[in-house]
Amino acid sequence: MSQIRNFVPLTLAILFGVLALIGLLLLPPIARLLTSWVSFLSAIALLIGILNLLNVHTRRILKGNAYSSALVVSLLAMILLGVTDWVGVTEGGVSTLFEYVQAPLEAAVASMLAFFLLFSGARVLQKRKSWWALLFIVSVILFLLGKTPLPGFLSDLFIGVSDFLTMVFVSSGIRGILIGIALGAMIVTLRVLMGTDRPYDR
Repeated sequence: MSQIRNFVPLTLAILFGVLALIGLLLLPPIARLLTSWVSFLSAIALLIGILNLLNVHTRRILKGNAYSSALVVSLLAMILLGVTDWVGVTEGGVSTLFEYVQAPLEAAVASMLAFFLLFSGARVLQKRKSWWALLFIVSVILFLLGKTPLPGFLSDLFIGVSDFLTMVFVSSGIRGILIGIALGAMIVTLRVLMGTDRPYDR
């Protein structure tokens, strides 16, 4: 019985992996069909996740958790605005709420992140003095100065330095990370197709 229970998911994983590979390389209709299935299953998983989130935080609300109350109210407000936009009672309610609430919050968090990185680099330099920590702090300062409005030639100088760091070092690092992710995904895919890696059994 246990062998059958292990054989069925292994067979399905290999079968659909091979079908997806054949669809991407030779038969695009198969790839589109599998993509539509994945989209549908992802939507169902998202719906289950939302219901589970409501269930968990509703229990916390009964215990007096204010953050859970804010989360549930915000979630229900977005769902309600989505429904009213869909039926035509309101127009652009979700986009308006996103523009005036979500976007400013994301901008504030991103702004705090820059100073948090600078502060973290300074703490690292205090505890462990190394050329890498010093290089990190200098890079962050140059980048921040490049995004800060400065008078005259100073602005042009730091903007040029910031653009150089972004185009040469940051872009190279991002490309290296993406290549590593692609190679890792290929290796994991091959392991699943060969049956040596079974993440669905855990």
